[in-house]
Amino acid sequence: MSRVGLAPIEIPKGVEIKIDKDNYVTVKGPKGELARKLAHDMVISVEDSVLRVARPSDQKHHRSLHGLTRALLNNMVIGVTNGFQKVLELVGVGYRAQAQGKKLILTVGYSQPVEIEAPKGIDVEVQGNKIIIKGIDKQEVGEFAANVRKIRPPEPYKGKGIRYEGEHVRRKEGKAGAAKG
Repeated sequence: MSRVGLAPIEIPKGVEIKIDKDNYVTVKGPKGELARKLAHDMVISVEDSVLRVARPSDQKHHRSLHGLTRALLNNMVIGVTNGFQKVLELVGVGYRAQAQGKKLILTVGYSQPVEIEAPKGIDVEVQGNKIIIKGIDKQEVGEFAANVRKIRPPEPYKGKGIRYEGEHVRRKEGKAGAAKG
């Protein structure tokens, strides 16, 4: 049995959920609105401010979709109530970041600053050497954070680069025993 799929989702006050035919789910909350088409086989029901997901059979395909559908719905509910955020750290001498409206400007050791346009629904904030990415869609927040990190991933010798907050970078030894002279 899917432990994730069986868990009910509590719907907080101020959140409206609308389920159309073919499982097109719209979730409205204080932070915004999210809509997503989910697997049409799954049975999604709302009773007494609790959202439940059931599967039609015990086939492998339905078992795999059960937990996924529930997790996607839970992330939609959390997104419109609290939102999601990812924090990136800049590590390196002279590495800087600036936020200008929806643009993020990174100076990370290239000859020119790198400019990235934040997608709709994503807010970017810079505090010192930290870049804070906020939004209501967990997938978009994570994808944008990964794209920013990809510009200068942390390297293993000096540890310089853009990394997630709390990420551990395994360090390597440099060249050992290089003969001088």
